[in-house]
Amino acid sequence: MTTSPPVPAPEASPERTLHLSDLVGRPLADAKGESIGRLSDVIVRLRGAEHPLVTGLVGAVGSREVFVPLEQVSGFDGEVIKLTSARLDLRKFERRHGEVLLRTDVLGHRLIDVPAAHLIKAVDLELRRQGSEWVLAGVDTHRRPRGLLRLLPGTDPGWHKYEDWANFEPLIGHASSALLRGPFGRIRRLKPAQIADLLEEASKAEETEILGQVHADPELEADVFEELDEDLATRLLGARTDAEIAEVLSRMRADDAADAISELPQRRRQPVIDLLPASHRTKVLTLMGFNPTSAGGLMGVDFLVMAADTQVVEVLAAVSTAHALQHEALTSVHALDGRGRLCGVAKLVALLQADPSARLIEVCDRDPARVGTDTDVVDVAVLMSDYNLITIPVVDEQRMMIGLITVDDVLEVTLPDDWRRREAAEPPDAHRGQAS
Repeated sequence: MTTSPPVPAPEASPERTLHLSDLVGRPLADAKGESIGRLSDVIVRLRGAEHPLVTGLVGAVGSREVFVPLEQVSGFDGEVIKLTSARLDLRKFERRHGEVLLRTDVLGHRLIDVPAAHLIKAVDLELRRQGSEWVLAGVDTHRRPRGLLRLLPGTDPGWHKYEDWANFEPLIGHASSALLRGPFGRIRRLKPAQIADLLEEASKAEETEILGQVHADPELEADVFEELDEDLATRLLGARTDAEIAEVLSRMRADDAADAISELPQRRRQPVIDLLPASHRTKVLTLMGFNPTSAGGLMGVDFLVMAADTQVVEVLAAVSTAHALQHEALTSVHALDGRGRLCGVAKLVALLQADPSARLIEVCDRDPARVGTDTDVVDVAVLMSDYNLITIPVVDEQRMMIGLITVDDVLEVTLPDDWRRREAAEPPDAHRGQAS
């Protein structure tokens, strides 16, 4: 009995890729090779987290742009794009819902580089064949060298690395197509401060699109406005109606909302204040009565206070359910005596390490650092630095607690005026915002 040698499995064909810059402008020819026009654009359909699917081409036939179905293209090989038929629908091309034009909307335009949280220009785009489909797979953000520079060592056109399209959020300026990105697209990966930085370097058109995506999440929108440069926040809010401004401010911290209202034109302040929810309006009006360069103008009015004889286990339970409070404000719990006066401050770490049955006052610093509403901002910063504090309570003459200052608020007013325009320092293991 003889056995035939095993037949080797056929080698997988290499994955095919094309670059948009090489395709645009190529001649379109019918099955006989006769020229009928040129490639003007490539059409893709956004599919959420998946790579966008190439669905067709836009051909320039004379002075008219027409739709060319992808199934009518026999191949992209060579200098001419061959079609399987000479028959084309010569009606003027009109974009359909959900379609994105790669040359018109993306190539040469800025995208959000999500891992790096920056706006960056798409110099070229990579199309990749996956099975029977073509998809938009990558983005080149590095400008190719031209002329004699191409001959220098290290400037071979092949050195460009196309980064995965999944790392980018397009700003395509086409509302019906943008809807297919899903809820505010990949921007959901970014922190509010990073989105604020994007808005500060964006053009007017880019601003509009970024804000349009963020608006899908009202809480995120409020957080972003809290992080914006005051001048930009005022301009963006000023373009909205009083009701729209009040809607955003109602979700912001009272101290940030008070600052935002103070920057509005005088004629618009009261109408916006009147539209705020009653409880929020009371807090905002209280804060607007203080000098912005004093502790009163800096403080927030949301904090956690409990009776001094409350057991630690109950205090921690209260912390765990205080979802409405700023996280920084929950790093300390404030003990009140029988008259409602501040008699101690307990750090959250000390509470976690204490006997659950102990009383709050037993874990407290019974003579905590504190300031009055008229204390100067610089004096607040010095005091917090001297005592290594994350928060500091604001009290009145009877030692009644009326506010709380957090370290982030102090940093914001003591840093140089142009601190928002500085590049953030990257961690030593950062590589485009991702760990290797």
